[in-house]
Amino acid sequence: MSSFKTIEWKDDRVVMIDQTKLPVEEVYVECLTYKDVARAIKEMVIRGAPAIGVATAMGVALGALKSERKNKAEFLREIEEISTELSKTRPTAVNLFWALSRMKDVVDKSHEEDIDFIKMRLVEEAKRVYEEDVDICKKIGSVGGQLIEDGSVILTHCNAGSLATADYGTALGVVRNAFESGKRIKVIATETRPFLQGARLTAWELDKDGVPVSLITDGMAGYVISKGMIDAVIVGADRIASNGDVANKIGTYALSVLAKVHGIPFYVAAPTSTIDFNCPSGELIPIEERDKKEITHIMGSRIAPEVNVLNPAFDITPNENVTSIITEKGIAMAPYTVSLKALL
Repeated sequence: MSSFKTIEWKDDRVVMIDQTKLPVEEVYVECLTYKDVARAIKEMVIRGAPAIGVATAMGVALGALKSERKNKAEFLREIEEISTELSKTRPTAVNLFWALSRMKDVVDKSHEEDIDFIKMRLVEEAKRVYEEDVDICKKIGSVGGQLIEDGSVILTHCNAGSLATADYGTALGVVRNAFESGKRIKVIATETRPFLQGARLTAWELDKDGVPVSLITDGMAGYVISKGMIDAVIVGADRIASNGDVANKIGTYALSVLAKVHGIPFYVAAPTSTIDFNCPSGELIPIEERDKKEITHIMGSRIAPEVNVLNPAFDITPNENVTSIITEKGIAMAPYTVSLKALL
């Protein structure tokens, strides 16, 4: 378990570490309403597909709990409005929509019960989503840790650790499992421009947990791989299409190409909830375009002139560049249309 809490349900409120302040400050945000949760997701106070799923479930539960509607029909309409607002926060991470679906199932199965019962069931389900995520990440770590050899140097991109999940992590869950089992591993983390999740978050949490980590700029990845300094690349995912195409933080595709050219394994670690079986290929995954100031400014200071800016938050890694996909239910390999379905 990590020495910090990414998100938790506490005293009928949602408490989460403010990832926009790391690593300078370790401060926590208290969300008193579902709108607070929606704002936290949109502004990346909390980020990472599994953590977004947990936050979304808690946001629905919090909105229901704080509802003052006495008429059940009006209460149910308010739940729909809450879900709609949360659905508009981050379009790429499929765990958000997976969590909304779970909460809708709870409402559908309880529609004949009174309002207080539905509120109770939604809170219980949100807590269950959290607990399941912790367990799932540990299983991903256990499954994937077997692929990591003693003495390996792992390259990772963005942050797929405890900060991106309820706890433990996906890609970093694999790293943690290998490290905890006594394997002498090291991690090289890319800074991950423009939001610097690798520099601010991955380096921070690995160093905090005692895992040897070195930080490089994104542009240095080709150099360290070409020099034989990397034994494997491990990343997380925000959405995986049914054919094994992977949406992950911008820059992931380039790393997959480098890994393929240099003959090193490229692993994706993610819960099965990140697999979108309704999406046949990566071409259909919506890519979030974020504020241009993330490119032109750092910590509020301008670093670029007023020019046109492109800021896609994610890119698509084609399945042929993926060595295997590590999940809590096992390891999938090509052909992914077959192996991913077999995990269900």
